Amino acid sequence: MNFLTAMEVSSSGMAAQRYRINIISSNLANAQTTRTPEGGPYRRRDVIFGALPAPRTFEEVLRSQFKPDDPLHVKVLGVSIDERPPLLKYDPAHPDANEEGYVAMPNIDTLEEMVNLMLATRSYQANVAAFNATKSMALNALEIGRA
Repeated sequence: MNFLTAMEVSSSGMAAQRYRINIISSNLANAQTTRTPEGGPYRRRDVIFGALPAPRTFEEVLRSQFKPDDPLHVKVLGVSIDERPPLLKYDPAHPDANEEGYVAMPNIDTLEEMVNLMLATRSYQANVAAFNATKSMALNALEIGRA
């Protein structure tokens, strides 16, 4: 794998984790939202990742077939909506309460979301470290070439 491909793989991981952090932030921000444009409480969202083969030049594609050891890029395939039922909280004074006084609250566990946020942040940091290590190796190779 060359330096640029390694940097592309790391940057695709950083982009995917940044998107995941944005979705988690949206979940946390809407943890108390009981009314959405779709109707009902906010539904928790989760990111779906996939691994895609690294893009190659047209000539490489013509001369060879996909090899299992080719580098893979991370791609966000979509966002899934959690199908768990909303939590019912007794609050008869709330404007969205039903006849019995219960309010349908989002099915978001802030502790779970904070753990997911920490994992996404650590994954992002690992990709930054890999990117910087690759950059450092490339710079050292250039220095060796100058000597």
